[in-house]
Amino acid sequence: MAVSGLKDFRGRWFVVKIGGELAQDRPRLAASVGAAVRAFLDAGIRVAVIHGGGPQATELQKKLGLQPRMVAGRRYTDEATLEVMKMSLAGQVSVDVASAFRLAGVPALCTTGMSAGLITAERRPPKVMSGAGPEPVDLGLVGDVMSVDVDAFRRLSDAGFVPVLGSLGGDARGQPFNINADTVATRVAAKLGAAKLFLVSNVPGVLANKDDPSTRLPTLTPAEAREKIASGVIQGGMIPKVEESLEMLEEGIEAIHIVGISPAEALLHEAERPGSQGTAFLRG
Repeated sequence: MAVSGLKDFRGRWFVVKIGGELAQDRPRLAASVGAAVRAFLDAGIRVAVIHGGGPQATELQKKLGLQPRMVAGRRYTDEATLEVMKMSLAGQVSVDVASAFRLAGVPALCTTGMSAGLITAERRPPKVMSGAGPEPVDLGLVGDVMSVDVDAFRRLSDAGFVPVLGSLGGDARGQPFNINADTVATRVAAKLGAAKLFLVSNVPGVLANKDDPSTRLPTLTPAEAREKIASGVIQGGMIPKVEESLEMLEEGIEAIHIVGISPAEALLHEAERPGSQGTAFLRG
């Protein structure tokens, strides 16, 4: 069912990033994100979806006797970890998201950024990262997005599909790279000229107290967000989400929202009324 508050976005792109943890409950994913995406399509909005697979990858690593290594909220990726990410993102999570979206009536075409060169990436050089000290950090076989095949996204949308990508990309030599799903989502949104980017997880937004959902901050300007990182209010895995969001605001995305799925209508309501259910990043 189309939502009247979304009519101004007809023909524009919405990009939705979903954390891998959401794919662990397919009926709930269908009733929340799936229902919202269906409403976006009914309103004439083009939609692309990017998903991660962190929990699934961590579980598989442990089953294989591998110890996950995290640096400033990001996964260090050696050859063995890359194999795990391929199995998790292109296999388990991709199929589970496809299943949930089919339940919601969404024509999702699920693949990864490796397919048809949708996401071209190069290995990320060592760099200083927030929360990891003053020295440059090498994350291994982790990629930086170099380009997005915007025409391929448009052709998939024109054909009636919602492109759904697991966060892998590759170079011209066929080398795959693990890429933070927030990074892929923000880069895709910027290249598509998206009206809105939604980062959806079990977290209802940026919280002043990470253990208290009632402390959700409805809106943040870039200056406010950087102050929250510096003061330690924003920490852990939320740091890369916020940093990517701020960078992409500068590249032209009109609005970026961090939002959860409780209640089930949270994403839909946040799209209509920014800050009502999540945290909306505003240009300041």
